[in-house]
Amino acid sequence: MNLSPRFFLIFLLILASASGAERPLVAILGAYPPELVALRAEFGVEAKGSGFVTTSWRGIRFDRGVVAGHEVVIFQAGPSVVNAAFQLQMALDHFPITHVLFAGVAGGIDPALDVGDVVIPEKWAYHSEAAYLNEDGKGGYVRPDYLRASGLENFGMMFPDGVRAVRDGEGSPVNMMTFPIDAELLGLARKAVAKLPPMTKAGRKVSVSVGGTGVSGPVFLDNAKYREWVFRVWQARCLDMESTAYAHVCWANKKPLLVIRGLSDLAGGQHGKNPIDDNELSVSGIATKVLRGVLVEMPK
Repeated sequence: MNLSPRFFLIFLLILASASGAERPLVAILGAYPPELVALRAEFGVEAKGSGFVTTSWRGIRFDRGVVAGHEVVIFQAGPSVVNAAFQLQMALDHFPITHVLFAGVAGGIDPALDVGDVVIPEKWAYHSEAAYLNEDGKGGYVRPDYLRASGLENFGMMFPDGVRAVRDGEGSPVNMMTFPIDAELLGLARKAVAKLPPMTKAGRKVSVSVGGTGVSGPVFLDNAKYREWVFRVWQARCLDMESTAYAHVCWANKKPLLVIRGLSDLAGGQHGKNPIDDNELSVSGIATKVLRGVLVEMPK
């Protein structure tokens, strides 16, 4: 008997449903409320007839539905690195997630960028994995024996370092200075960016770029000198409180990840008060539109 591809697919789905097997999901993350508001609005999660189903597990809301032909689950993982790592790992253990996509805001570090611009880094580092050392009385600092020279410039008593990470198949912990982003998803992001319509923030056309380094830590950064140091050390394009944790967890679980960050502020590089409160929702919306473009490019 010859079966058409469409009939065969339907037959397989019926078998999967009957056996209790779950279909693969693309995880779509936000870290804190404005990002989730933007994601749910862009994808019509709460619209009548959207097809999304909302559940809760261990205190976290999960919205499951279909976007651009992909079955997705939208949820919050964050804020800050501990929540980001814990909540993403919990979701990976509970759902059949194949890919992880994030859209949200960050502070701009690269002086060439401005509020509203979107960056999609190709690797992520922890800027606050460090040793805090005593002065030696001779203009330097007393180093413990364990602390290897990382080659990274210190910020006063703060000496940045990598983090030892483990995953199946490595044999032993690996010292990771940065965690990579999936090359295939970066390629799809470049295709998506080339097709995006112009977007503006405060009357200025925003840029959307792929590449470079992002950094994360459990710190809301609003200090010009520290911002300048982060740019010198990592040539970082943006700084946030979650993305390296996502990259760490996805590296450990061998899951493809893409992080899309719109700049809500300049992390202390601005004049006067930090403007994040005025920009977080609108810039999250810009980043979410970029994420939609990536979903469209992903194979069904």
